[in-house]
Amino acid sequence: MGKSRISPRRDYNYNHMNNLCLVYFKITPLCNLRCRMCGQWGDRGIMKDRDITEEAKKIVPLHRYKELIDEIAPLRPVSYIWGGEPFLYPDLMPLAKYMVDRGLYVSVNTNGTLLEQRAEQIVRDKWSTIFVSLDAFEETNDFMRGKGSYERVVRGFKAINREKKKQNSVCPVMGIVTTVTNQNYLDLGRLAEATREFNLDLHIFNMGTYTNDNIIAAQRRFMKEKLDTDIDCLAGYNTGYNNGIDGRRLHAVLRDLHRNDYGHPIITVPALNPEKTHTYYADLETPVRNNCIVPWCQANINYNGDVHFCADYPDYILGNIKERSFAEIYNGDRANRFRKTIRSCRGGMFPGCLRCYQNMLFGKKIKGY
Repeated sequence: MGKSRISPRRDYNYNHMNNLCLVYFKITPLCNLRCRMCGQWGDRGIMKDRDITEEAKKIVPLHRYKELIDEIAPLRPVSYIWGGEPFLYPDLMPLAKYMVDRGLYVSVNTNGTLLEQRAEQIVRDKWSTIFVSLDAFEETNDFMRGKGSYERVVRGFKAINREKKKQNSVCPVMGIVTTVTNQNYLDLGRLAEATREFNLDLHIFNMGTYTNDNIIAAQRRFMKEKLDTDIDCLAGYNTGYNNGIDGRRLHAVLRDLHRNDYGHPIITVPALNPEKTHTYYADLETPVRNNCIVPWCQANINYNGDVHFCADYPDYILGNIKERSFAEIYNGDRANRFRKTIRSCRGGMFPGCLRCYQNMLFGKKIKGY
């Protein structure tokens, strides 16, 4: 990733596999929760009107994933498994074990409600990291994510900790990812207090992925003109759950979180200057990060085998792993056209990138923000 930041932004006539450091595997569209703010299954989610039975038939089989892992394993990229809810992929356990056995760092993002029954095998198979989505203390979390979800997550943490002690293992590292919305931002402190008992390794507060009608329209025009593709995914994040967040009050909450010792690090993504917290939520068209490096060091593989660069906006497809090798796709014409196009844009990003989570993680911090 560091090489990608300092190297020239190449596109054609270069082996981009040299810098591959992170591969996301979205292994299933299925989910057992209906979290209100989710861009897939939430209030405005793009999956709500799709025939999920037909979508589930498209998932990549385990044998093809194994072939792909064999191809990329010598490069040692971090593998990040998510969904949907990854535990609903029928071969999650053998897939993760195969990744571990091939020497990959295996990180799994889950809603945590199905952890308990798989805890013994997870620890035995030495998963590297588990990130669990948890948004607030019990009543607020369950309002956002579904009744009983908080308690099931807590039972999952207890089961993992029990197995780690029983098996004398430090794996997996355990973390929580909390998405900040107007429903929970004043309640974050209560969740942090509760986590003292979870024996966590880190807690990430994700400021959230948000957009509006103007940004969607600009992205639609741009992608049609420059890359000849339509878009439908960005609209899933036009949820309104940013509206009404008081940046000053949120900053005070975050300041207190970072000052206290909960037994594990607190990380905020993106880290903003205090006076700009309000801008992040109220002025969505104001950039706070730019020059995304994702197309030069990362890739996303959708549940149907499509490869793309943008995790939450899989509109521009580079190719499909059911039809071609990963290297052919990653170094192919469509991938390089994308790289060349984003590199030529002002600020090195598209109109729809303004609050993209990947850009918040891997983009360049704009001075003042």
